[in-house]
Amino acid sequence: MPTTTPAALHDAAPISRILARAFDSDPMMRWFFPDEPSREASLAAYFSTIFTRQYALNGVCERTENAAAFWVAPEAQEKAVPDAETIQELVALLGDRAGLFGEAVETAARHTPQEPHWSLALIGADPAAQGRGEGSALLRSGLAKADASGMPVYLESSKESNIPVYEHFGFTVREEMKLPGGGPTLWGMWRAPRRPADA
Repeated sequence: MPTTTPAALHDAAPISRILARAFDSDPMMRWFFPDEPSREASLAAYFSTIFTRQYALNGVCERTENAAAFWVAPEAQEKAVPDAETIQELVALLGDRAGLFGEAVETAARHTPQEPHWSLALIGADPAAQGRGEGSALLRSGLAKADASGMPVYLESSKESNIPVYEHFGFTVREEMKLPGGGPTLWGMWRAPRRPADA
């Protein structure tokens, strides 16, 4: 079983590289960053920004050697949103896609469940290391924390092929969201809390 460790600010560079490779084929990230030659660098900058300015400060971030996951506990949901300076950085990164990005964020926010819950903000493994159980180890670690607090978990998947993976861990599709501006589909998924012995 791969070892999961808390991710700290000094992990920003390797985590950003891992996530850039993990999300290179993601439909939503390809929509936000359509330029193939610059996509990996743009994604690395994007993930570095949201990790260092948002999730490392107010989330629960964990990593393995080749994967990373960002979670947000119920009590941190209101804090784990980008501040004005972070939004400026993201707008600069996204260029002419910034408006579409803003609309997508607003659409997803309107569909976020109102009841207290843990959020799996993102999880990704370097494709070169997939199949080694690192993503699963991170999923189990975060779900154990949510279960220990008796809380459900919500996530949004932008890749249909990942839905069966999440279903294996007890998630069910709660709704399907078509992003505005001709964007891809997001699947909102929900997992009821389990007693730790059942997890």
